[in-house]
Amino acid sequence: MNLIRRLSVGVSLITCLCANAQNPKTLAVAAASDLVYCLEELNAAFQKAHPAVDLKVSIGSSGNFFAQIQNGAPFDVFLSADLKYPKELIKAGLADSSSLLLYAIGRLVLWTVKPDIDVTRGLQILRDVKIKKLAIANPEHAPYGLAAQAALEHYKMWPLIRGKTVLGENIAQTAQFVQTGNVDAGIVALALVVSPKLTNVGKFFEIPETSYPRLEQAAVLTKRGKENPPAKTYLEFLRSEAARAIFDRYGFRLPK
Repeated sequence: MNLIRRLSVGVSLITCLCANAQNPKTLAVAAASDLVYCLEELNAAFQKAHPAVDLKVSIGSSGNFFAQIQNGAPFDVFLSADLKYPKELIKAGLADSSSLLLYAIGRLVLWTVKPDIDVTRGLQILRDVKIKKLAIANPEHAPYGLAAQAALEHYKMWPLIRGKTVLGENIAQTAQFVQTGNVDAGIVALALVVSPKLTNVGKFFEIPETSYPRLEQAAVLTKRGKENPPAKTYLEFLRSEAARAIFDRYGFRLPK
């Protein structure tokens, strides 16, 4: 199943969550789309230990979820691809400061499924005439898109490639553009291409972390989640050694 089919439909999810608002075992999680595969493992482990919790997960761009939570969307836990969004929610009184958890440092890769494109050359391959379309996430609300633009600017490639970019709504959709061959290459999250579902699909080159701002990813309990016991339990699970091992397998390693 391709990535785009894995994304939750926000409107229907929120409707569902409102209908279940009185259920004390309902847990609503909004998660950055680079977590789409990692969360499958994390949530399976959590549900094994807590089968009574009705876990509702929505996947999308961190910026869009930030705006939705500001406007009252009923999420309990927010897993953001950018630390700034949870911090802004805390500042606005919409999240619990004591719950803030740095769970990952995100990493960028240049990825292609086209055998005639040699990504081992790094971003310099983007000068090749074979690269007619490059996918990145929308920098306006997707942290990985903003980081991709920064990396392209660092290597003085942005003016060259800007007119060739295809913008994904989030990093998972961006990866889908690459996976389906609709673009020649894309700058996506390492966590997606090393997942068991994509690990043997195409080739990737890890972009040096010195070329873009550090992608500090953080989780936080929203104001609503602070009062929801399953949300607290979920965040405690994310702090566990078992969860950390899963994060690490997907390249979400923290600095030592």
